[in-house]
Amino acid sequence: MGARILVVDDEPDLLELVRFNLAQGGYDVVTALTGEEGLEAVQVHAPELVVLDLMLPDVSGVEVCRRLRADPAHRDLPIVMLTAKGEEVDRVVGFELGADDYVTKPFSPRELLLRIRAILRRRRPAPGTGRLRHAALEVDPERHRCTVAGNPVALTAKEFRLLEELMSRPGRVMTRRQLLDDVWGSEIAVTERTIDTHLKRLREKLGPAGGLIETVRGVGYRFAE
Repeated sequence: MGARILVVDDEPDLLELVRFNLAQGGYDVVTALTGEEGLEAVQVHAPELVVLDLMLPDVSGVEVCRRLRADPAHRDLPIVMLTAKGEEVDRVVGFELGADDYVTKPFSPRELLLRIRAILRRRRPAPGTGRLRHAALEVDPERHRCTVAGNPVALTAKEFRLLEELMSRPGRVMTRRQLLDDVWGSEIAVTERTIDTHLKRLREKLGPAGGLIETVRGVGYRFAE
């Protein structure tokens, strides 16, 4: 399961729409209908990112954001403001309070997912900080070099990124959608079937080491622990 995300919105239908799409993207999703519920959920569930509606029935999203930023334990918690307010002054207020991004309703669930992926990716250690090794397989991100038993393997840029993403999370299942967003990003025309095609070629190129990339039927892929 991916990062845990808290979604706070007082519209049940929209809340379910966001929850469903984030869950499909491989995230562990927690929801709240009010600001107070959201603040409590942060303490109980320790999310890695919060999607926060600005207009809430009790405590406003602005106040929730202010309280989180005032708490040293949550000062760096990524926050994406999700609101019907699109005026520049509202965006400025959100960013001044420390929001990491701002999405205006109506919105594309795909766009929201990409924005969340981008924020979480920036929070992860930068790739290329060290070699990845497993048995005879070795990947050197800095040199863009892959070897199996010391023999170089020629990979395309996308194949290399796929291998790097999987190897950096051994034992963790990654959905096709998650891999698509991490490797292809905003190339929306690309389909999930593209992942299967690239991984098939990647496994063939890796030879015996290709078996380290495991298929989790009906879910996605993972790299062996």
